[in-house]
Amino acid sequence: MNRRGLIEGIWERDATVWTGADEAHWLGWLDEPLHIQEQLDKIRRVAESIHDEVDAVVLCGMGGSSLAPEVLRRSFGVDWLHVLDTTHPKAIRRLEAKLDLERTLFVSSSKSGSTLETRSHTDYFWEQSGKHAQLFAAITDSGSELERLARERGFRAVFAGEPSIGGRYSALSPFGIVPAVLMGVDASKLLEHTREMREACRSDEGNPGYELGSRFGEGWREGRDKICIGEAPGDFGLWAEQLIAESTGKHGKGLVPAPGESPEGADRQAAEAELPDPYALGSEFFRWEFAIAVAGAYLEINPFDQPDVQVAKDKTNEVLATGQEPELEPEGSIEELLAQAKDGDYVCVQAFVDPDADLGPLVDRLHRETGCVVTHGYGPRYMHSTGQLHKGGPNTGLFLQVIDDQGDELPIPGKPFGFRRLIRAQAMGDFETLKERGRRVARVRLEDL
Repeated sequence: MNRRGLIEGIWERDATVWTGADEAHWLGWLDEPLHIQEQLDKIRRVAESIHDEVDAVVLCGMGGSSLAPEVLRRSFGVDWLHVLDTTHPKAIRRLEAKLDLERTLFVSSSKSGSTLETRSHTDYFWEQSGKHAQLFAAITDSGSELERLARERGFRAVFAGEPSIGGRYSALSPFGIVPAVLMGVDASKLLEHTREMREACRSDEGNPGYELGSRFGEGWREGRDKICIGEAPGDFGLWAEQLIAESTGKHGKGLVPAPGESPEGADRQAAEAELPDPYALGSEFFRWEFAIAVAGAYLEINPFDQPDVQVAKDKTNEVLATGQEPELEPEGSIEELLAQAKDGDYVCVQAFVDPDADLGPLVDRLHRETGCVVTHGYGPRYMHSTGQLHKGGPNTGLFLQVIDDQGDELPIPGKPFGFRRLIRAQAMGDFETLKERGRRVARVRLEDL
């Protein structure tokens, strides 16, 4: 499709731009920067109402519900808002120890309303805080299980998401804007930047989103499928990773996001976030969303589905259903895994460890010994971010799962398992899924490195 046809096709919601499937039903993000304006007064009123009542905010969310808020938090330097997207017992206990539970607002954020990690976090802190409903809020799509729960419990506020927007495209919807306002960000200013970019992405000439996306697509056709995202304020690459990997990594194809990696190499291309100040995030979120929609047309895939994500969740549930403590033993070795590396491969560290653990020395070693692009993520967060690429993308990944001592069990109210068993089941479920997909995998203990 030519330049004009592709741009017009996206704005006309023409599913044949991609695969002719259900893409047209997932393009609400094109107009959300205008529609979200209607909710700003309500969001601001809630933010003002808690001003004298709380000292901290905890956002409980995964993937699309956590990564934009985390980048916003880091970009604006807000240390009293915490994003909880781990099931590691030590991390949850450490966060709880920092909080005055009588002066903390817990925001449960899940489009589906059934995300296991988010619902577990919500139920845990609901019990720990004494079931204080005015210290809870929810962001979820209308009609979800989380909405029903929030109404039943009398949460302080419930914010409705737009059902025609997938999680990774939701940064400029309530899933990103509500946390931004709670942080004290001027949402009108952020959205003004967004609207300017939105208009620029309608143009035939000088279209920033098209230029970025077509460069990704042309590079992919030339074999340069690693997107090396330059270092950016607020760790913008955290958010871009999910957008790129989950959108494009399917049917044996995919762009591999690699924040902080050198773009020098035959299989790589450079990408930069344009962030002169934190408020430019409004325009960058939209530019990259449009770019990945464009890139999806080059790859001839549906950028808005995630056909291989559920399989690891199902495997986790199978492990939990046994009622047994998952046995996580080392399998293979780093040396054996790296011996399989070929040109064009990438190494992926999947760390089911305390997020405070420093993976830097391990990443450096993997660079030295392979010369490959090295990516890394903490489980289970990466399962909601890059996991689709790992299972559905090209079989060019070398996957190194790293586990640690999770400490004592931390019970989850209403569940026959706690957070310790949950994170172990998630590690086992993802590892087994990768093996079933014929991926090259190994598991090691952090303390053995």
